[in-house]
Amino acid sequence: MSTPGTTLVIGATGTTGSRTVAQLTAAGHRVKAASRHATPIQGAEPVTFDWYDPATHAAALVGVDRVYLIPPLGDSDPAAIMLPFLRQARSAGTHRAVLLSSSAISEGGPAVGAVHQALPDLFDQWAVLRPSWFMQNFTGTHAHALSIRENGTIWTATGSGRVGFVDAEDIASVAVRALTDERAPDTDLVLTGPEALSYDDIAAIITEVTSRPVIHGRLSYEQMRDRLAAVVPMRFASLLAGMDRAIAEGAEDRITDTVQRLTGRPARTFRAFLAREMQDNR
Repeated sequence: MSTPGTTLVIGATGTTGSRTVAQLTAAGHRVKAASRHATPIQGAEPVTFDWYDPATHAAALVGVDRVYLIPPLGDSDPAAIMLPFLRQARSAGTHRAVLLSSSAISEGGPAVGAVHQALPDLFDQWAVLRPSWFMQNFTGTHAHALSIRENGTIWTATGSGRVGFVDAEDIASVAVRALTDERAPDTDLVLTGPEALSYDDIAAIITEVTSRPVIHGRLSYEQMRDRLAAVVPMRFASLLAGMDRAIAEGAEDRITDTVQRLTGRPARTFRAFLAREMQDNR
């Protein structure tokens, strides 16, 4: 690995951001942990950062030579606020950027796809992480986790489509390599777990590992869109439901060896992930 100066981690309290901060600091790297409330994180310098408050941007960038970018949650056009910040970061001396995108969004595609497209022109070194759906969606406060706890059901419009679910710890491990290796990947990286599973498979594994009955409730695209629209704007609900429909059509039925290649160890299986989560929560 190279010897970077300071890494700014945006979204430092989030699913991949918190894990990236933890792994960077554990390896001895200097980190600015950016969040809206400058939440203290062991080993990192907390800084206030809000995508929608440009007054917080300049101070967060002081002394930063590389940045891990978590887009603003729920914004269907993140490029409108991200690109001005990225140009500011480049002018301030940041030379490497690693962007968290999605396996469902290609370069130049909707939402963060426009930021992906712009990144190579803005930075000398870059990477775009395009993980599949997170295993953490079935734990914590995610809607799937809540519905599992409330009524033992995972609601989707994915039908029997399969997904290469990936552990956020593995995503963070790849992010750390992309941020700190001698040279950035300078490409986009599709990240998956080692197996493609349907939501029926997921429900069966959760049932087996936890001894709690869980089923997969199948919805139509319209039913899923309307269910999501109760908690997020309709435009974003349509985008998310559309991703479910794409899964049903086979868009996420793939696995890659990216985690193995970049970290030197295999990606974690869903069964191993659940076992770890149960152990950690005892």
